[in-house]
Amino acid sequence: MAPASTRWDLAVVGAGPAGAAAALGALHADASLRVALVDRADFPRDKACGDGVAPHVLDLLAEVGVTGLVDDRVPVERLRLGRGGLVAERRMARPAWVVPRRILDARLVDAAVAAGARLLRHRVRDLRQRTDAVVLDGEVCAAVVVGADGEHSVVRRALGRSHGPLALALRGYAPVAPGRRGAQVIEFGTRHQPSYAWSFDCGDGHANVGYGEVLHGDRPAPTRAQLFERLEALLPGAAGEGQDWAGHLLPLSTARWRPPAGRVLLAGDAACLVNPLTGEGIHHAVATGIAAGRSAAAALREGRPERTGERYARVTRRILLPHLRHTALAARLARTTGVVEAGLRASAADRRVFDDLVELGLARGRLTPTVALGLGRAFLTPVRPAGRPQEPA
Repeated sequence: MAPASTRWDLAVVGAGPAGAAAALGALHADASLRVALVDRADFPRDKACGDGVAPHVLDLLAEVGVTGLVDDRVPVERLRLGRGGLVAERRMARPAWVVPRRILDARLVDAAVAAGARLLRHRVRDLRQRTDAVVLDGEVCAAVVVGADGEHSVVRRALGRSHGPLALALRGYAPVAPGRRGAQVIEFGTRHQPSYAWSFDCGDGHANVGYGEVLHGDRPAPTRAQLFERLEALLPGAAGEGQDWAGHLLPLSTARWRPPAGRVLLAGDAACLVNPLTGEGIHHAVATGIAAGRSAAAALREGRPERTGERYARVTRRILLPHLRHTALAARLARTTGVVEAGLRASAADRRVFDDLVELGLARGRLTPTVALGLGRAFLTPVRPAGRPQEPA
């Protein structure tokens, strides 16, 4: 831990993708900043996640000087979506990657440290705001603090904020099934809505497999045994040889995004920015982390760190609000079986619908007119026996 007398320009609580991105965003804007990256864990460390990394994440990281992050990983070009016998499978417009978080997060931390951040191993338990600074546990004093400490964020609680809707997921690693090689496979639930099981090929003979569902206040959360049972029902054989199982909560985004003002910001899961349609959170973590770091650097350059929150709010509302509104609407629609099935039929029939829905689920996409027309046609078209669509390789 740093000595109590250390004064930082920026202290980032949590060194996952959002936290590392915040450090990178600040230091790319001003390499002279004193940036502390504070985390309770040593790296590398495991983190329960689906491990999917969209190409949009790499685009964002390239903007702050991080390239080659997945050069040694195998790209995944195909996405298969299914529900109860309906299947839509296509090559994605751009490949994605499946990178275990113990690898991804360690690489991002290394990049942040190489850029000039200092990694401090410490579990933050308390945050106090003064008129001229923010103090963590009476030891770390910083002009600006970014809370990137995940779904159980201490920083978020210190600001008096709570999370919104939650999902619960279980993740493990298992030998990839022959029929699921080279693809990201998602099988939507037929009983517990919204829910899905997944198998994401890591490219090394194993797949990240798991199951998740949105929690509802009027029914108890599923037990670990029930999560396994539902995974196996949707993707037979997925759990049989699995290991390293871990459960985690996902704080889902809503149509409203109200970042706090002042010297303390929230990014990623700490800001409840997990896509409610797909559970994807890495893109928003990196996007908001970089925005937080850049906002801090700009406010510090002007000598007005207390205005950091205002800057961050302007930037994030511009890049996030339209998307958050569309994903919130899509998530509500997806609670209806007919809409999910219409989306699958439309995706199987029209590549443009498929591509637009992928964008909506992975990055900053919206419910486009193409998607609306595709859904309308699917509702009006009689249902035929489903089969996997054939398309050129």
